[in-house]
Amino acid sequence: MCCVHVVVSYSTCMKKSSRIPPDAIREPAQVYLAADDSELLARLASDTGLSKAEILRRGIRSFAREQGGAASPMLAFVAAIAGDTWPEAGVAGDHDAVLAESYRSGGKRRR
Repeated sequence: MCCVHVVVSYSTCMKKSSRIPPDAIREPAQVYLAADDSELLARLASDTGLSKAEILRRGIRSFAREQGGAASPMLAFVAAIAGDTWPEAGVAGDHDAVLAESYRSGGKRRR
């Protein structure tokens, strides 16, 4: 078993394209990996040019999205309106009238 110590902290050698701002508060994490997972992590870092820590961060975010725990507000909105009925075609061209009608109809939400 291999142990990877990931200290998530800003360094001047990190790429500027990193999604984490330099002033973000970071916490160290210790992860124990099986040898094959450690090799996979090293290969991904080598192939992508990303740090092992960044690959782990992205993996955590990806897993959270799959679980629905880190859904963006837009994804939550899309899920909430999935079963709603939509107005007929032409809403984009006549959006002001559709919106005005939704207010006149007494609180019934229309999209």
